Amino acid sequence: MATADNLRKIALSLDGTTEKPHFDRAGFKVARIYAVIAVDGKSAHLLLTSDEQEFKCLLAPDAFSPIPNAWGRKGWTTVVLAQVSVDELSNALKMAYAHALPKAKRRVQ
Repeated sequence: MATADNLRKIALSLDGTTEKPHFDRAGFKVARIYAVIAVDGKSAHLLLTSDEQEFKCLLAPDAFSPIPNAWGRKGWTTVVLAQVSVDELSNALKMAYAHALPKAKRRVQ
């Protein structure tokens, strides 16, 4: 079971990531924000592609769901931290991080 502390530790270990307030939440960014911890610390929002979002939601519907608005249609995905392992969270965070890198540093996935 992953926690907000796990997310923070993993995100800050990714090269160039900084933590900044995002409204009343903790946001993590490189060139742009790729992860945000919910106020209650029980879930987070991650920047995925639409295909990645669909895959995660099909694979683990109790853990992953699109944000129910226009942001969700752009790939922003909610993850319920208690429903994923630390390894699963790390994998999803690394996917989100890759989309937030400056264009010159993005790798083909």
